[in-house]
Formats: sequence, structure tokens, C-alpha cells
Amino acid sequence: MAPRADDRPNIVLILADDLGYECLGSYGGESYRTPRLDALAATGVRFSHAYALPLCTPTRMQLMTGKYNFRNWRAFGIMDSDETTFAHHLGAAGYRTCISGKWQLYSYNPPDYEPEWRGKGMRPEESGFDEYCLWHTEHTEDKGSRYADPVIQQNGEYLDDTEGKYGPDIFTDYILEFMGRNRDEPFFVYYPMALTHGPFQPTPDSADWATDRHAGGPRYFGDMVEYMDKLVGRIADKIDELELRERTLILFLGDNGSPREVTARIDGAEMQGGKGLSTDAGTRVPLIANWPGTAPEGAVLRDLVDCSDFLPTLMGAAEAQLPADDVFDGRSFLPQLRGEHGDPREWIFAHHDPLPGWGKDGYGLQRWAQTHRWKLYDDGSFYDIEADALEERPLVDSSSVQEAADTRARLQAALDDLQ
Repeated sequence: MAPRADDRPNIVLILADDLGYECLGSYGGESYRTPRLDALAATGVRFSHAYALPLCTPTRMQLMTGKYNFRNWRAFGIMDSDETTFAHHLGAAGYRTCISGKWQLYSYNPPDYEPEWRGKGMRPEESGFDEYCLWHTEHTEDKGSRYADPVIQQNGEYLDDTEGKYGPDIFTDYILEFMGRNRDEPFFVYYPMALTHGPFQPTPDSADWATDRHAGGPRYFGDMVEYMDKLVGRIADKIDELELRERTLILFLGDNGSPREVTARIDGAEMQGGKGLSTDAGTRVPLIANWPGTAPEGAVLRDLVDCSDFLPTLMGAAEAQLPADDVFDGRSFLPQLRGEHGDPREWIFAHHDPLPGWGKDGYGLQRWAQTHRWKLYDDGSFYDIEADALEERPLVDSSSVQEAADTRARLQAALDDLQ
């Protein structure tokens, strides 16, 4: 490995779209082939209890800012242009920064729905990233395809040669090129993938790609999962090729549960996707960290992690400090990535309210706090989620079980404090 003046690690954060933990073989999934992610888990760290919010923009706001949504939520598909993202922080710390994939944080609503949010939000060039290659950067009705024949903006210019091409390939190619150009200085790559979000369509590896690349239906979801895995493998291979493997931290995360239109087998049972639901099926997601020579190989950790924890973790890896005059909600899991015990959470908290927003009328505010076993909503509903993962049997009287009663009191105190 060639020396360089700044030996802080590169960071590659990959966020899969609508991918529940049941989709990966390393989590017990049996329906899809995911050899590249399974290999990263086998040679790195796999977290069994990582949680996101049930929908994409709430998760992305929490992930990118390190704050619970009640602190900075505006509207679905909207990030305030004054917000500070992890790219701003890491850029200030001396990292070269790149985002490639899905944006969808500006002017989400169509023209005839809640027009007060038209033209609002953050544009990619305001987000702290030095370079970008993105889908859905302008008004919703102009977004076009993210898959076959995609509409993609690169650093302010729309690509004009995408016919017959596949969006996720373009996003990945851009990342590979960026890493090659910046191999001699620390870089941060954020890859909010288009895959595996609907519309469910063929990939270039699908039998139908050559004849009908715009065909649709849940039958293509498996192809999309497997192509997503293939693209993660291409990124890992490029890092190897650049001889940066031991100085690069790869993090892979899902943004919420799988679509409800699909089911997958996990540990011998069928599981329906839970996107949009506050149950484990909608919020418990895969989290894999791979950092050869630093992260322990083959470790499986039960530590609770939520999306606010990534910002302090990234900043710790970058040997940088967050501003002392702002409020952040995350807890770094960097020590665990170094094989140490760290300071794991006793509970996680969620504030989920995707309103206002087009297509979100069926949702409302949900707030909850949970441990590995117990989960309390702010309406008083209390569940033993180890015994009742779908939350079908609320516990009416928890006082007879001392652990339940004690935990409920702690979770209620968290709910009372975070508002």
C-alpha cells in the first residue's frame, strides 16, 4: 500500500432503497443470491439490530444530518436548503466528497398538490458534495426513468446519451471514476442507490432486457436485488484494484423495509415486505461494515444502531469534530468497528411523520422508543417484539413482568424527553 500524506480512511456509504434484511443471505435470506454482500459481511461486521424509519426521505434526513426528524423535518422529499449534511462536515474536514444515485430532496410534489412546496428544498449543488451524478434533481414530473433510458444530471448538466443504458450502471461507473481520480487523498462517497425501489423492471442481466427493458411487475424484484449486489461487488473490486482496501471503510445500509408487494424466505419462513410500516418488517434493515485490518472479521453484533448514529461514526473515522454549538442525536459505533465494546445504545427512538407530501395522506405522526425486546409508542401501545414482531398483540398489563415494567418506564422517559 503506497503511503500518502493524509492516511485517514476513505469512506464509502451505500444506501439500498427498499431493501429489508430478509433479502440478504448473510441475514438468513433464502430467496435471492447476494454473494458480494455476504462476503463483505463474512469478512467484516454485520449488525443484527440496525433500524431506519419506514420510508425513504425520513431515513435520509436522519442519516444525512444526524438528527431526529422532529428537529428538522419540513415535508416529504424536501430538505431545507439551509440544512448541514454529512458532506458539509466531511468536506470541511478535508475530504473529497461525491454523491451518486437518487436525490429526491427538492420539489417533490406534482404541480397540483400542495403547491406551497413546489420549488422548495435543497439542490445537489447546495448539499456539500464536490461532485454528483443523480436522478430526480428537479420537479417530480421531470424526473423520468431511474432504470432503463434514465434521466440523470451530472454536476449541473443532463446526460444526453443514456438511451439503452441502465441508470444504476451509470451511477456506479461515476463512483468508480471518482475514486480513481481521488485515490491519493481521503474521499467520502455516498451512494443512495436507485435499486431496489419500484418500478420493478428488468436489469441488464434479466432475460427480458433485450426485448422489453421497460416491462414491469414484482417478478423483477429478485433480479433487482441480485443486480444491486453485483454493483456493490464492482465498488469493492475497484477499491481492491486501487490498492485502497485496508484504508477504506465500506458501510452498507437499507433505508427501510422491502416493498409490501414482495415476499421472501428467511430462515425457512415466508416474510412479507413491510415498507411504510413501523414494525420490524418496515424498520429493521441490513447494516454491514467492512474495513480489513481494522474491523473484526465475521463479527455479528446485536448493538442497537439507528440512522442518526452514522454522522458521529463518520466524523470519528475522519478524526474530526462535530460543531459544539449544534444538537446531534447519534451515538458513534466506530469503536465497535475497531473491535472494541464501545458505548452501545440501551434504546433507539423514532419520530416518523412523512406529512406533508404527495401520496402520503394515509400516514400520520408515529413516535416510539424500543430496546431489542420491548417497544413503546407514545399512544401507550407496548409490545414484546421478540415474541410479536408484527405487533399484533399489545401488552395490556406489563406490571407483572419486572423487566417489562422497568423497560417501559425507561422508554416513556425517552419519549417524554425527545419532543
